[in-house]
Amino acid sequence: SDIKSYVLQTAAPLGSGDQLHVQIPPISFTGSSQPSSEPSSPRKLIHTHLSDRSRPRLVDQSYEYRERDLSAGDYGRRDPAFLPPVPHGIPQPPGMPYYTQGVTGHHILSVKSFTKDQLHSLFNLAHQFRVAVLRDRPLDYILKGKVMASMFFEVSTRTSCSFSAAMQRLGGSVVTLESSMSSLQKGESLHDSVMMMAGYSDVIVMRHPTPGVMTEAVKMCRKPVINAGDGVGEHPTQALLDVFTIREEIGTVNGLTITMVGDLKNGRTVHSLARLLTQYRVNLCYVSPESLKMPEDVKRDVTAKGVSQAEFTSLEDVLSDTDVLYMTRIQKERFVSEEEYKKVCGQYVIVPETMRKAKKKMVVMHPLPRVNEIHPELDSDPRAAYFRQAENGMYVRMALLALVLGKC
Repeated sequence: SDIKSYVLQTAAPLGSGDQLHVQIPPISFTGSSQPSSEPSSPRKLIHTHLSDRSRPRLVDQSYEYRERDLSAGDYGRRDPAFLPPVPHGIPQPPGMPYYTQGVTGHHILSVKSFTKDQLHSLFNLAHQFRVAVLRDRPLDYILKGKVMASMFFEVSTRTSCSFSAAMQRLGGSVVTLESSMSSLQKGESLHDSVMMMAGYSDVIVMRHPTPGVMTEAVKMCRKPVINAGDGVGEHPTQALLDVFTIREEIGTVNGLTITMVGDLKNGRTVHSLARLLTQYRVNLCYVSPESLKMPEDVKRDVTAKGVSQAEFTSLEDVLSDTDVLYMTRIQKERFVSEEEYKKVCGQYVIVPETMRKAKKKMVVMHPLPRVNEIHPELDSDPRAAYFRQAENGMYVRMALLALVLGKC
């Protein structure tokens, strides 16, 4: 007799969504083990529903994140009831790599290359990774067998360590080039070093003290290179984690007044952050000494996107209107003399008294390391987000590595 039921096993959970049509001919048997010679009945069509999550994509689109507008009074941290479900794993059909337009297989050298849709996908994936890590879900199969080359020609703690942790949490491995021990000391060019490391790895993460030097070094590189900071130029992955942190802390980026304080001339983090924030409806305020103002090229880029920006020398003038206070250190290593540094050092310091004048839900951020810009007493204030911000860097870099390598 005909088989009355069939079991279709899939890698994704079943539910409502797209239909999978499978033609299965009925099989009839006689008393022996040989198939019957009776003519077969017409083929039957089985309708099986696949959930939306079964389709290859970055995140479960049954969860659609909505950017809220604080100007309309929609304020507050994201309600846990509306968080996406905890992933037991990011499904990936064998032999079918994912592809994200403009990200997969591409160099990540500037925030200018990102679109709003790419940011949306990246941040939602980073959030899923964050939830998975916090709930001890396994993710070490995603980049299994992949190798990341770490090339840092300038000191780094958070960026280098978080990239290494991100790669290892996804199951990949890391090879590190120690600049002091490398052939660069023998006169090898940066281009040759990059080409050599590309042969050993699948992706390169690099920091260099000279702005723009990576653009030239990677022109012939056949592996994707991620900019981990180029002097006073840009720091795209820091800007990505900064915007992600704002979303996680407040629930939206739209409608916010974001104030950047400190060394805005030499701080590559604020250069990238200001440019990336032009993707949103925000008001930007810059507070700095006259000698450390935001560079003109950054302000031109912001103006071209139609984003409001204003400059101040006193934090008191803008503190009461600020939703996100982004502090930066005065970078002593960028000054040519000790005297010039001492003129501006300690000009902006956040103490408990400062916070009493700020909004109750204002978020304080800092790319770290801090020197004396934020008093340690503020660490216990719920509005102090800088350590959570540093942790978020790992989740954002996990998502970026997975997308660049086409594994999510």
